[in-house]
Amino acid sequence: MKKPFEWDSYSDQPYQLKDRNFKKQMRKKNIVSIIKTILISLVILPVSLFATIFLRQKQIKSKHFFTLGVDFQREPQATLVFVEELGVSSILIRFKLWEMESLNELKEFLILCKNKQVTLKIMQDAKHINDLALFKKDIQTIFKTLENLVDIYEIGSTINRAKWGFFGVDEYNKFFQTAYLVKKSQFPHIKLIGSSVIDFEYHFTAHTLFNFYNYRYDGISALLYVDRRGAPENTQMGFNLSDKIALLSSMIQLSPKTKNKLYITETNYPLSNTAPYAPTSEHECIDKKSYADFMLRYYLLAFASQEVEFVSWHQLMAKGYGLIDNTNNNKKYPAFQTYKTMIKHLKNAQFLRLDIKRDYYILQCLVNEKLLQIHWSLKETTLKTEEYFEVYSKDDKLITDKILNIGSSPIYIYIKDKKL
Repeated sequence: MKKPFEWDSYSDQPYQLKDRNFKKQMRKKNIVSIIKTILISLVILPVSLFATIFLRQKQIKSKHFFTLGVDFQREPQATLVFVEELGVSSILIRFKLWEMESLNELKEFLILCKNKQVTLKIMQDAKHINDLALFKKDIQTIFKTLENLVDIYEIGSTINRAKWGFFGVDEYNKFFQTAYLVKKSQFPHIKLIGSSVIDFEYHFTAHTLFNFYNYRYDGISALLYVDRRGAPENTQMGFNLSDKIALLSSMIQLSPKTKNKLYITETNYPLSNTAPYAPTSEHECIDKKSYADFMLRYYLLAFASQEVEFVSWHQLMAKGYGLIDNTNNNKKYPAFQTYKTMIKHLKNAQFLRLDIKRDYYILQCLVNEKLLQIHWSLKETTLKTEEYFEVYSKDDKLITDKILNIGSSPIYIYIKDKKL
């Protein structure tokens, strides 16, 4: 990256832009795009909200639903070992356009991941945004070099944050269109997804889904963070995680620009007392137990929506927000075991239903022809163990208590008598 943009290697994101005059100048340059975003969203968002009542639910397979973000340059050998230990079959990798010299290093890593579904997030910089001829050249090189090694390409990241280089949605639309035209003319078999809007800011997404640019998505990606609201069940403007997914899915189904596929390509929670590695201030950070609970519940709610192709947790190794503290001899956080247990019990799951009553949640699914219920509650309560229960904690410990404590940590309950 070149100034005024700078990369923060602690939190794996750009620093906030400090030059206010520069930001003001760039927004003024993109004023037409900004006005278009406002006008499009004023029409599309209300229509999409109404259309949620007609949402066509899909059937999502669990095999690749549990996706994990990994860094191909951060202890690659250890990364591969941990991925296998977790049982992950789908990974997401970031690639920086401003580090094209590392492309062969990425290729070597991907060769070792041939048994995984691989999504590659192409991260932009201002140089490639402003020089689309350069971007076209480099994206051609990437597609050719990594042919048959990548299943899905995500074009761009965090397009609604100025520190990532875009100051208007039309800049992104032109950026994606460039990649799409390369795909269409030279690599028609590859899959391209976008538009990589972060947080619950769907007015930006609306502009990427309803426009006259010459492109079509193979699916829509969203960096659907909810960390600033705490638990995934908490609401923002009346929308909890499930509601946000439903609204975005509705927009996708209405749009002529995309296939009916939604991918959550980035989300996590920041960990307390990990500055400067945490990507947010300490105010938004949570303790390790809450992190593990929220992560699992996020996955369960997204899976229960049956609208999301996969959720990619960001990421395996990161002191401030990952599953492993790579600055401390690769010490595993509690969430590592929670993630491992989640995959063990749900990698072959078929969703049946989600019941919610007075903040008590029961997700039901079939696993190898056995009925599995996952219970959690936002208010501490108890449940009597029945003789046909086989119960495991979120960390895969067998629970034999006669009275089960149901709270923020989901528990897995197999109903032994009920086989289908």
